[in-house]
Amino acid sequence: MLLVLLPVSTKPAALARLPAARHWQDLLLEAPPIAGSARSTVLGNPARTLAVLGFHADGSEIFALASTAARMMALAGNRRARVGLLAIAGNRKNIAAGLEALASASLAADFALPRYQGKPGARAPRIKSLRLFGSDALDLRLLAANARANNLARWLTALPTNKLDVAAYRRLLTQLARSKKLQLTWYGEARLRKLGAEAFLAVSRGSKLRNGGIALLRYRPKLPRKRPAIALVGKGIVFDTGGTNLKPHRAMLDMHTDMAGSAVALAATLAMVELESRQPIDCWLAITDNAIGSGAYRPQEIVRAANGVHIQVIHTDAEGRMALADTLALASRERPEAIIDFATLTGACVYALTERMSGLFSNDVALERRLQDAANRCGERLHAFPMPEDFDSDLHSDNADVMQCAVEGKGDHILAARFLSRFVDKSIPWAHIDLAAASRKGGLGAIATEITGFGAVLAVTALLGERQRRR
Repeated sequence: MLLVLLPVSTKPAALARLPAARHWQDLLLEAPPIAGSARSTVLGNPARTLAVLGFHADGSEIFALASTAARMMALAGNRRARVGLLAIAGNRKNIAAGLEALASASLAADFALPRYQGKPGARAPRIKSLRLFGSDALDLRLLAANARANNLARWLTALPTNKLDVAAYRRLLTQLARSKKLQLTWYGEARLRKLGAEAFLAVSRGSKLRNGGIALLRYRPKLPRKRPAIALVGKGIVFDTGGTNLKPHRAMLDMHTDMAGSAVALAATLAMVELESRQPIDCWLAITDNAIGSGAYRPQEIVRAANGVHIQVIHTDAEGRMALADTLALASRERPEAIIDFATLTGACVYALTERMSGLFSNDVALERRLQDAANRCGERLHAFPMPEDFDSDLHSDNADVMQCAVEGKGDHILAARFLSRFVDKSIPWAHIDLAAASRKGGLGAIATEITGFGAVLAVTALLGERQRRR
């Protein structure tokens, strides 16, 4: 199979050097090209090679290129054992961007999410070879690491809650830490109680097993001198009933995916290990469920977080910010270079942006720009929201230092960010990414599955900074 991505303005002469050029030219002339569309034919060679043309608008961003590439892979179906990729554009940079989009879509389509069937259907053939033509400007090792990070984030997020409960998640982290030579510290309930982490414990105490905890994975490359770590923080609520303020059926149905933030933070950390990054990383994962029961926390309770801030509970379905409050406070104690947290935190962010992009909140202009630049380069789009201090008045409490959330839901994505900022040392650059795009029916960008893994590639791209994408 050969996939060719090209601008809608391409003339037939540009395809003259392709094998069986006449077939490609006829395919181009079949109808006026429309940006974002794809069409296919079979070449007349002995191998009967499947030929797929995809079209993009001139000067398209990487997200549009990736979306077209995913449609091209959908046309390919099961005929993808041997794949060749070619991008035709005006300059080397655009060719590299097109090839990156094609490679990302190909590697994503070659990954199957977990299925549990007595008689599973036939597995689509895996890609045996992937060849990129026309550019040496891509870092293939980085592309592969990004694909594995996204695939891992999707796999973990897709696992049913009885397959990835707290105990299974902890076992997985233990295995990964051992195999990747990472330091793992597990802060269980007893240790968190000593640390005064009542915000996290308020959520975890609803669990019958009482086995929730905060995991810390440390990656420490060998460096000539010590550098402060970047802290990646992830919300790992393995299932969210809403607690005492119980969710209705439709809202609860997919709440096994409420741990997507932790999957993103973990996957990005492992990718940086694979790439032998020289940046130390602390990966903090707040892992528990939000259950109902006699021990579950209730509205109007007042709990004290690890940094001494007293919180008035308003709604038990705002559990993510409670679990993250103590996790961010503990991460801050380590004095990292910066903190980036990932969480499927608010429905308000989805209503504001839909699932096409995610929300960005930050207390630091340089970090915000770094993440926006990474989003522009990798195609996982962010929208930066303001979070001025006057929003704090909506979280004023007469009985505590801060309310967990407002009684009304207006602007809850902004209020949630303002709440979280109370648990990060003001001297530490911090960014919060509200993962509105963690799942989207029909997929997103290069990813065709509903669970998108959004954030893993973004995090790797941001951590690598301006690294050139070369071999």
